[in-house]
Amino acid sequence: MESSWEFGRMLRRWRDRVVPETVGVPVGRRRRVAGLRREELAGLAGISADYLTRLEQGRATAPSTQVVEALVRALRLSDPERELLFRLAGHAAPGLDVVPSRITSSVQRLLDRLANTPVAVYDATWTLLTANAPYDALMGDTSNLRGIERNAVWRNLAGPGTRAVHTAEERADFETRLVADLRLTAARYPADRALKRLVSDLSAASPRFVELWKSGCPEPRPEQSRHKTIAHPAVGHITLDCDTLVVAADDLRIMVYTAEPGTEDAERLALAVVLGTQTLVD
Repeated sequence: MESSWEFGRMLRRWRDRVVPETVGVPVGRRRRVAGLRREELAGLAGISADYLTRLEQGRATAPSTQVVEALVRALRLSDPERELLFRLAGHAAPGLDVVPSRITSSVQRLLDRLANTPVAVYDATWTLLTANAPYDALMGDTSNLRGIERNAVWRNLAGPGTRAVHTAEERADFETRLVADLRLTAARYPADRALKRLVSDLSAASPRFVELWKSGCPEPRPEQSRHKTIAHPAVGHITLDCDTLVVAADDLRIMVYTAEPGTEDAERLALAVVLGTQTLVD
């Protein structure tokens, strides 16, 4: 019980020291707290505010390694602080046989410099690690996604999909590339239990996934086009360049949406971001 209380005490201390603007949390005029509110940290970490409350109060005593890593990421803890939080949660920090979900300080600096551009970061299983406010304004709020809902393979093959518009041929190609990439990840991390559960859950939820997985999808080929059309509910269709940057050392995928300056799509993107971020502040 002592260690769980210490885990919660450290969470509260680190939550209080975070400057909201540095983690992309909009600050309204009526704000009375210096650090992050519980619901803000919960949203950044992809967990419920109720669960975070129970963790801080020591009433939840067995957070998973995924939850701890998400809290590390949301709080932007240093490597020694990360080690401490894992230890207080009763875990060793994940080793090389586990899919990395750590956003290093160098990657975080890159994200900070892209603060006005829609950006999302995925791990090698295509599970969403973090998305900034412009991305949420463009693609829809990601803070309420929980568990497998944060996985792009599940969302596209078994879940509600995304705002991206595809022809039937483009969708088939996109699904094939997603599953092929996941097969490569499974080959690199054969001991990762969470990855095995993901494959099992996808198999139970999607016949299309089973078909592609059993077919032994070839190695993913480059996309025929980096252009993506997004159906935004307030602005309409926006055609953007979508570049996926791979951080090889950390096995991360950084997805960046941009528009050619001076075009109608650039104006629509800017309007979508303004509308979305204003809603978040209000």
